[in-house]
Amino acid sequence: MTYRPKPGEIPIEPGVYRFRDAEGRVIYVGKAKSLRPRLSSYFQDVGNLHPRTQQMVMTGASVEWTVVSTEVEALALEYSWIKEFDPRFNVKYRDDKSYPWLAVTVGEEYPRVTVMRGAQRKGVRYFGPYGHAWAIRDTVDTLLRVFPMRSCSAGVFRRSAAIGRPCLLGDIGKCAAPCVGRVDVDEHRAIVDDFLAFMAGQTGTFIRDIERKMRDASDQQEYELAAKYRDDLGALNRVLEKQTVAFADGTDADVLGFEVDPLEVAVQIFSVRGGRIRGQRGWVADRADEAPFDELVQRALMTLYQDASPSAIPRRVLVPQLPADVDAVTELLAEHRGGPVSIRVPQRGDKKSLMETVQQNARQSMLRHKMQRSGDLTTRSQALEELQEALDLPEAPLRIECFDISNLQGTEIVASMVVFEDGLARKSEYRKFNVRHEGQSDVGAMHEVITRRFAALLRAREEGADEQGIDPETGRPRKFAYAPQLVVVDGGPPQVAAAKKAMDELGVDGVALVGLAKRLEEVWLPDDPDPVILPRSSEGLYLLQRVRDEAHRFAITHHRGRRSKSMVDSLLDPVPGLGPTRRKALMKRFGSVKKLRSASAEEIANVPGIGPATAESIVAALRAAAPAPTVNTATGEIISEGDA
Repeated sequence: MTYRPKPGEIPIEPGVYRFRDAEGRVIYVGKAKSLRPRLSSYFQDVGNLHPRTQQMVMTGASVEWTVVSTEVEALALEYSWIKEFDPRFNVKYRDDKSYPWLAVTVGEEYPRVTVMRGAQRKGVRYFGPYGHAWAIRDTVDTLLRVFPMRSCSAGVFRRSAAIGRPCLLGDIGKCAAPCVGRVDVDEHRAIVDDFLAFMAGQTGTFIRDIERKMRDASDQQEYELAAKYRDDLGALNRVLEKQTVAFADGTDADVLGFEVDPLEVAVQIFSVRGGRIRGQRGWVADRADEAPFDELVQRALMTLYQDASPSAIPRRVLVPQLPADVDAVTELLAEHRGGPVSIRVPQRGDKKSLMETVQQNARQSMLRHKMQRSGDLTTRSQALEELQEALDLPEAPLRIECFDISNLQGTEIVASMVVFEDGLARKSEYRKFNVRHEGQSDVGAMHEVITRRFAALLRAREEGADEQGIDPETGRPRKFAYAPQLVVVDGGPPQVAAAKKAMDELGVDGVALVGLAKRLEEVWLPDDPDPVILPRSSEGLYLLQRVRDEAHRFAITHHRGRRSKSMVDSLLDPVPGLGPTRRKALMKRFGSVKKLRSASAEEIANVPGIGPATAESIVAALRAAAPAPTVNTATGEIISEGDA
């Protein structure tokens, strides 16, 4: 309230605003269609604000704004200020590497092809970006056989011109040697134009032309020349094989995929030019706020294109969800490109398929990032030490068990227990639970699962297992017999209270208990009204999040299996003589109800234990259970088959 502006002072026009701290540093930059309601929302009752917004407002000491005429200007100014001031409360995608581009210096008298990184320059034609510089050099080395343009540096070019002798590339035919006058400026420019046309996707013309020349040379019995054309044709085909055809219509597009978790976001970009995938890049960034997904998409687009040359912005951009201010972003990119730009969410066909591939790459990128981070012994030790200090534990929690509940509207309730030892997953210790009392809430299910887990621990100890869970008779570890130092439950105070009640009822002590709430990544302790807030950069929080996410994944996997089995049982109940063994064999062969339903009676009869009569009964039961197709009443066209 000490720096809240008077409502009448704030204009209602669109604009960009900056919060500064007591030292005058910019800590947050935002934009608004109307400045007055947006800025007023920051100065309401602090208890109604998001915790991170609370922190930003309380850290601030002043606010200022700049009025602009349009939303597009506001968007451009916002991102230029974010880049200039690097405010701590704004999420910024930071690409952790400089990606190489295949570049042709078309502005020079004798253009050359090379690898370039960093900011793009005028007078240079770019292709890519590529994941690795060696991929560019390999492509260029192959293409120089067909398009022998200059690839040497300015120093090498001048030296060869001074001594009147070309370099090695000129001697072996991979350069037309303009340095010594073997070709003039126009002839070399023609070679460069052909190279650019091929890289831009006009490949069919060159393939057909070389094939024609090869046949003509063979007909005229010029076999050495025909062999050269044959090798040139092979070189072009090798390059084309490495550049996967993505779009049959030859579209130029960038396809963006995302993988988001509460702490980080991974972005992957595939660059498609002339229908072929020319390059790939991506990054993983920390999330400093709870921005919605459409805002993350918008920030990625602005990061990707705000400093790009006009030629690097494609006509079409494909994203999994439209950015928050799609019209403003589209107009800004079109203005920067000097031509129309379309931002779309693909719905079907090859574009939807490529989007799924890019999304999968983003997931793999996030997974590699997490595995690399968790694989570092020093980092794991730091994470355990941070948890020990933050949770006030007597020792570092070398064994952590995490529990998660999964259900479908109170049915098919299951739970998972995952185990991390020394900061790494111990998958042999994972356990699944089928909750016995249907209709319970997550809280009741958590109480049941924790009770069953620690009751098993107490039974094992009564039967003679030591504190390490080793059976004295066999010398092997017993199931559930090793106590954890820390139990993590997925949820907030209600789940923590249920777990604590279960442990108290069994008399279990010496085991720490916390809950990790998804929304704000808050760590809740039993009987504590306030959560423990770990820094977002904390390795301890990162470890808790990985443990929680793994428990969630394991529970979801188990739940899907239960649902699939339940669906199969309900569909095949009318079939006489079809017991659990045969049903299991059917699912093992076909994998899903959808594939089973599409199978013929002959294919089903090939499953061991299923005869022709039973197969016919199965087909009849599946057809009887299939929902009716959806039909367009105006045209009679089947819109969907209603597949379960």
